[in-house]
Amino acid sequence: MAVRSHDRPGMRFSGKHTDRRIQRTRAILHEALGSLIREKAYDRITVAQILDRAKVSRSTFYIHFRDKDDLLMSSIRALLLGVPSTGGGAAPDAAERMVAFSLPLLTHIREHLHSAKTRLGERGRAVLHEHLRLVLSEWIMQTLDGSRGPPTSRPRRSPIAPELLARHIASTFVLVLHWWLDHAGSASPVEADKLFRALVTPVLGSAGIAACEMPRAILQGDSPAW
Repeated sequence: MAVRSHDRPGMRFSGKHTDRRIQRTRAILHEALGSLIREKAYDRITVAQILDRAKVSRSTFYIHFRDKDDLLMSSIRALLLGVPSTGGGAAPDAAERMVAFSLPLLTHIREHLHSAKTRLGERGRAVLHEHLRLVLSEWIMQTLDGSRGPPTSRPRRSPIAPELLARHIASTFVLVLHWWLDHAGSASPVEADKLFRALVTPVLGSAGIAACEMPRAILQGDSPAW
């Protein structure tokens, strides 16, 4: 069986080799799923409804995706591809590259919370968060792989396996996100991002990865204002 381009290892977060027509079709399907998620519970969304919203055929859908879960994971990957580089002209350090998704993703979620016509519900949230955790683990692992430069630039050998580190960072973000949503987003995306960084920075240090820049109040143990 032929392997589709979006399923090949190392290409999950790269759109460089994808035909523009394919990119356009996937973008239409991503948008269709996103709009439906804002209207109804995820577990009530069917492939037929996605096709109707996107105005594409069933055969076209299955050329690109196995099912709606596959489409959801592709949508999350596309969102992460839009994460901006950080830090003005200076290149971000390895730790910052691994957590750079946090604030843009929290901001995106906050914006869509206000436009949603219905609440996700516990079951729908659990499904979405599990898919988010899996995709974030992939994204962080790819970032770790890209951080392995020449010997002089590599961090000291880490006692934490890269895959375990990636899963920990992804799971911690989902934990913070779950807590944030439980509190109705009372904290701003910036404050939730600070909390996430406060939780993962010590682990990144233990892994021998340069700590990402943290607000002084967090480093000194002061509580953020929420």
